[in-house]
Amino acid sequence: MYEFRLGVQDLAETSFGMSPLFELVFSLRSRLQPARNPEHLSWVRETAAAYARLDTGLLDVLIAPHGWIPDFLTPRPDGIVTEIADDLAVLRATPPELVRNDIVVAYRHVPVPSVLTGDPAVLLDRIHAAFEAYWDACVEPYWTRMRAVLEADLVHRARRLAFGGAAALFAELDDRVSWDPGLVRLVIPSGLAPERAVDVAGRGLVLVPCLFLRGAITMIDDQGPPLISYPARGRGAIWDHPAPEGPAALVALVGARRAKLLVMLAAPASTTDLAQRLGVTPGAISQHLTALHASGLLNRTRAGRSVLYMRSPLGDQLVR
Repeated sequence: MYEFRLGVQDLAETSFGMSPLFELVFSLRSRLQPARNPEHLSWVRETAAAYARLDTGLLDVLIAPHGWIPDFLTPRPDGIVTEIADDLAVLRATPPELVRNDIVVAYRHVPVPSVLTGDPAVLLDRIHAAFEAYWDACVEPYWTRMRAVLEADLVHRARRLAFGGAAALFAELDDRVSWDPGLVRLVIPSGLAPERAVDVAGRGLVLVPCLFLRGAITMIDDQGPPLISYPARGRGAIWDHPAPEGPAALVALVGARRAKLLVMLAAPASTTDLAQRLGVTPGAISQHLTALHASGLLNRTRAGRSVLYMRSPLGDQLVR
């Protein structure tokens, strides 16, 4: 268990971030160990052929058998939203000695695969190239949808913090996370991490949602603020495709297309994403979303450059 001791300044400095590289790396773990995140099995199957054409000799061993990931593969995000090119540039700048040390730590219970030994600078170049290809083939085609869910999560968490304070924020962040005044506790499964008390000491916390986590994790160093990454809200419905039809009574009430949109919007999505998933124009979708929002069946919020829609509590009641 980790205990993070927070003062008033730490709460004021608590921030949010999003990292495409986090999604890439943890999606790789979900692919290699699918039982961890069965909700992503449809995506794993859909991208299996593309993945098989990549540098799987390397990608298949970057995650240690027990699920540990070398820390250098997931540098902390620099700002609330980053681009994959920026994340990969940070990765490529990792000092070679850190590459070697992190691999040894991740594989400390089993032999290090031969492909991860040798010159760490050469290995880092190969990882960079493999990640670029993996992103282009398996992640980027779905990124609009993935990013919409992550941005909606950030908006939701920021509102919880603004209107309910730290207690409201941490109460629903994840089952592994709990809050007492001045203290955040993160319980890691037995044997995976030592007990540790961390005095945040004015550095604040960084909170990062991730679609491919099944439970919260932390990253700690001596300089920057501690980071807690947690399962993103709405991740369970991200791969719903094709959209299921709405209940017959709902179809009779609002029409087939609007009923389908209500069913789809258990997870947040933008007009463009919905149009792509349904194979229609954004303009056609926009008319339906406007009507559903005006009727109180959808909530709408702006996240960066996107407007995201998600079922309201009233919409939830109708779908049930």
